[in-house]
Amino acid sequence: MKSPHRVFGTYLLILLFLLLANKSYGQIVVTHFNAEWNEPNKVKFIGDLTDCEIVYVDIAASPKLQAKHEIIVVPTVVIFKDGEEVKRFQADISFAMKATREDMQTEIDELLMEDF
Repeated sequence: MKSPHRVFGTYLLILLFLLLANKSYGQIVVTHFNAEWNEPNKVKFIGDLTDCEIVYVDIAASPKLQAKHEIIVVPTVVIFKDGEEVKRFQADISFAMKATREDMQTEIDELLMEDF
């Protein structure tokens, strides 16, 4: 029978390996900035993007985030890699997003390929 310390050590090594493996690839976060009053113009396909984390920010409820990221029109979708902004998609003057899901997914895929 294996000692509890040996089992714990094995699990600890596995956990450390998983954490290091996860950090070797850049974390991609897609942030959808919008406002409740602009709900009809939200980017409906944002949840269909893959290989990224999706965050929703209501600028009316989070004015500090709006100011920090200089959001001047909604909806705005910002793609971050390792906490740094790498691409921004903004709505036009009618508050409608012209960028497509394919446009955004292509950007995400290219960011992922940079890690290889």
